[in-house]
Amino acid sequence: MSITVNSGIPISMSLADTLETSESPAKDVGEKKRLLFIAMLAVMVAVAISFIAKFLVHLISFITNIAFYGKASVAEASPVGNHLGLWVILIPVAGGVIVGLMALYGSKAIRGHGIPEAMEQILTNQSKIKPTITYLKPISSAISIGSGGPFGAEGPIIATGGALGSTVGQLLKISHHERKILLAAGATAGMAAIFGSPIAAIFLAIELLLFEFSPRSIIPVALACITGAAGHHFLFGQRPVFEIDHVIAAASNTALLVYSVMGILIGLLSVAVTKLVYLIEDGFEKLPVHWMWWPAIGGIAVGVIGYFEPKTLGVGYSNITDILSGNLAFTFVVSLCILKFISWAIALGSGTSGGTLAPLLTIGGATGAILGTFCLSMFPGCGVAVSMAALVAMAAMFAGTSRAFITSIIFALETTGQFNALLPLLATCSASYIVSFFLMENTIMTEKIARRGVKTPDSYEPDILEKVNVEEVMDQQGFAFTADNSIEEAIAWLEKEPDHKRNYFIVTDASGDYKGIVSASQLYNKLNAPVMPLDSLIRKKPVAVEGNSSLRSAIELMASEDVDVLPVLSKENQIIGILSYANIISSYKSGLHDYQQNRPHISLRRNGLKLISHGKRIRQFLHSRK
Repeated sequence: MSITVNSGIPISMSLADTLETSESPAKDVGEKKRLLFIAMLAVMVAVAISFIAKFLVHLISFITNIAFYGKASVAEASPVGNHLGLWVILIPVAGGVIVGLMALYGSKAIRGHGIPEAMEQILTNQSKIKPTITYLKPISSAISIGSGGPFGAEGPIIATGGALGSTVGQLLKISHHERKILLAAGATAGMAAIFGSPIAAIFLAIELLLFEFSPRSIIPVALACITGAAGHHFLFGQRPVFEIDHVIAAASNTALLVYSVMGILIGLLSVAVTKLVYLIEDGFEKLPVHWMWWPAIGGIAVGVIGYFEPKTLGVGYSNITDILSGNLAFTFVVSLCILKFISWAIALGSGTSGGTLAPLLTIGGATGAILGTFCLSMFPGCGVAVSMAALVAMAAMFAGTSRAFITSIIFALETTGQFNALLPLLATCSASYIVSFFLMENTIMTEKIARRGVKTPDSYEPDILEKVNVEEVMDQQGFAFTADNSIEEAIAWLEKEPDHKRNYFIVTDASGDYKGIVSASQLYNKLNAPVMPLDSLIRKKPVAVEGNSSLRSAIELMASEDVDVLPVLSKENQIIGILSYANIISSYKSGLHDYQQNRPHISLRRNGLKLISHGKRIRQFLHSRK
C-alpha cells in the first residue's frame, strides 16, 4: 500500500497555477469591472428618477389646480387659497376613491408611504418590486396629495425610484445583491432629487435600505445620489429647500442643555406619534367595509380638518419653511401642529398613498417652536432661539420615529444650510434616538413589516469572519492518500485508525502534488467497487484558499464551489493545513464570545489591586503604612 499520512508537513504544489483560490487577482479585476457596470446603471436610474421627480411635482400642481381652482395648469399651487367652502371636504374623499380603485385594480403595493414597502421587498423578495409600481405609485400619490392629502412628495418618489431600480435589475442578468443596490440607488436618488440632500440620502440608504456599508454598495449609491442632487439643482434650483431668512447663531452651552432636554421630550412624542398612527391603522382594519374604501373614509377627516385649517392640506413644504423662519403666530403653530398630525395620521392609517417625512418635519418643527417659545417666556436668559428649537426638533422627530440617526442630522443641515445647528442637532437627535430605542421596539418604518413577521436588521457590526485569517483556525494535521490507492485500501487503512476523526482527505499523486479532496462518505458509498482508484472520486476542480485570506472569503469560495473543506496554501503554494466548516463555526463562536463574555481585566478590591492580563492573574496587595 502506498497510503501516506500528512501530519502538518507541507506538500509541494506543482498544480498551483491551475488552482482557484479566494484571492485571485483576476477575480478582483472582474469584481471591480462589475462594480463599475452597476455604478453606471445606478447613475442612469438616477438621471431618469430626477426627471420623474420633476414630473411628479408638476403632476401634483396640475391636480391641485384642477381640484381646487378648476384650471388646467402645472404652475405651483397650494390648496390654501381655495374658495370652495364646504365643498372642499369632498375633494380629498374623491381623491381617496380614485386611489382605492387604483390599489384594487392596479396594485395594492401603492398603498402606504413607500419606505417600509421597499424594505420588505429587500428583506423578503430579493429586491423584486412590480414594474407597474414605477408609474402607479407617482400617479396615485399625485392624486392623493393633489386632492389635499397631507403628505410629502418624498415618499412616493423614493418608492418610485426603488421600483425603477428594481425593474432595471430584473431586466438584466445581475445578482440579488446587485438588484438591491440598484433599488437603494433609485430610492435615494429620488430623495436627493426632491430635497437636494445627497449626503443624507446616502446615509438613508445605509440606515434603512442597504443594511451594510461596503464599497460595492456605497459607490453606486453615492454616484446615484450625486446625480439626483445635480438633477435637483438643474430642475428645481440651487437654494436650500427650507431656506431660513436669517442665519441662526451658534448655541451656548446653556442652550445646548435645553435642546438636549427638548430632545427627550421629542423622543417621547415620536414614540407616541408612531403608536397612534398604527393604532389608527388597526382601527381601519376593524371596519366592516372593503379596504378599497378606507382612503375615501380617511379623506373625510382630511377634508373636514382642511375646511377649518387649509394649511393642513397638501404637501406643506412652505409651512416647514415658515415655522423654521419664525414667521407664524404662536397660536397658529399650535393649531397647525395638532391638526396636521390628526389629518396625516388618519389619512396614513387609511392606507392611501403618500409620504411621511414632510408631515413628521412639520409636526416636529412646530413642536420645537412651541417648546422654544415656552422656554424663552419662562427663562429669558437660556439662550434658546425659536428657529433653532424648531430646526433641531424637526430633525429629532425624524430620528425618533425612524431611528435614522445620522440621516436626520445631515438632512437638517443640507436642507436649511444652517451649519451652526450641528451641535444642537447632535444633542437633540441623540436624546430622541435614545428614548425611542429604549421605549419602542419597532419604528414607524418597520412596525408594519414587523407585524408580517419580517425581521429588520438593527445593527451594522463588523463581520466577525472578516477579521480572522484562515491560518489562525485551520487544522495543521490531516490525512493524505495517493491517487492510485484503491477504495478498498483506503477503507482498510481507516479501519485501523478508528481515532482519526476525519471525514475528508487530501488526495495527491505519487510525487505528493495535490489533486483534490475526497470525503469518507464518498469512500463508503463505493464499497461495491473496491478496486476503483481514489482519483476517480474527485469530481470538483482543485480549489484552495491562501493562509492569509479571511474566513469570509473562504466561506464564499466554499459556497460557490459547493465543497465542505479547502486545502490551505502558503505564499510558496504549499499545503499547510485544511479548513473545514467546523473550523469556521468554532471561530464564529469565539467571536461571539468576545461580545457576550463580561469579566474585568482590571478589578479593584477592598484588599488591594487585582490585575488580569493575557489569562494570567497577578495580585498585588497594597499595604497601608503610616
